[in-house]
Amino acid sequence: MRELARLALEDGTVVHGEAFGARGDGYGEVIFNTALTGYQEVVTDPSYGGQIAVMTAPQIGNTGWNEEDMESVAPRCAGLVVRDLSRMASSWRSERSLASALEAASVPGISGVDTRFITRRLRQAGAMRGLVSAAAANKVSDHELVERVKKSPTLDGRDLVKEVTCTRTHEWSEGSWRARRVKARHHIVAFDFGAKRNILRQLVDVGFRVTVVPANTTADEVMRLRPDGIFLSNGPGDPATVTYAAESCRQLLASKTPMFGICLGHQIMGLALGGRTYKLKFGHHGANQPVLDLQTHKVEITSQNHGYAVDIDSLGGKAELSHINLNDQTVEGMRLADRPAFSVQYHPEASPGPHDSNYLFRRFADMIEAQ
Repeated sequence: MRELARLALEDGTVVHGEAFGARGDGYGEVIFNTALTGYQEVVTDPSYGGQIAVMTAPQIGNTGWNEEDMESVAPRCAGLVVRDLSRMASSWRSERSLASALEAASVPGISGVDTRFITRRLRQAGAMRGLVSAAAANKVSDHELVERVKKSPTLDGRDLVKEVTCTRTHEWSEGSWRARRVKARHHIVAFDFGAKRNILRQLVDVGFRVTVVPANTTADEVMRLRPDGIFLSNGPGDPATVTYAAESCRQLLASKTPMFGICLGHQIMGLALGGRTYKLKFGHHGANQPVLDLQTHKVEITSQNHGYAVDIDSLGGKAELSHINLNDQTVEGMRLADRPAFSVQYHPEASPGPHDSNYLFRRFADMIEAQ
């Protein structure tokens, strides 16, 4: 039996569709993702914590779900919106359906809606608070759903990192199954702000022994681990709220230990340098964002998920621009001239290019070698 589900936006928009996944309510910031594939990686990426993802690809779920492609221990998004939910999975790697995976993780979904219409609304008005309501026999009116959305918290000022970071320091030794393993030569400490598993695998692949630490680990605690390099991971939410991480980063930059940041890690590095971040209208979410490397003048097709950006001018010359987004000219990377540290806003481990950005992990290794 098909059950009703609704998506309500804070501007009063309400769309009706069919429920899948968990039966319940999911509140979050509604964003649209333009990736054609990789929905499982999107759903399980901790960076999507507190967000409802609208997939612009017309059919989702056709390759099913498997444990190997998980980017964290469980789905992290607050809800999922799709045009057409595939009723069958035609991949030999599939172990279960997308719907059953979301149901087990208490994540509600809605299908059978015009995702193009929703995407246009978000492009015009910007990312908005929303609610996927897939409660069975829900008798609440559309107006009441919108009022509930308006009373829900925004992402601004919310520290979502505390909800997704690891709880203890641990070693990570798993590499990519496709890659040739390289003997570990250097030890790095990786801050877990919501790290994707494939990022950690890529670090192992280039020859690092990786120690993962919680987001609130102090600079002194990191230095007692005697790292050859420091990595700042991706993660969800407003970077300005993660003040404890920015302070640790500031102290670690002063030690001149080589450092590499991705996504939220890039933003935290900017804050540690005394800069500021700002919210984008509807962010960058998808696997087809063109980025120009100003050093090589090559264009990379990148995977991204972020709603905030670094204001390079606010850094007062402490870092120079290294990469720019060719769609809107926002900052996609920076490097420091006086110490071995650099960062990028996008996800080089996701490989939509497919390997356009893998060189960044090698660049980090070379930087440590040079030290």
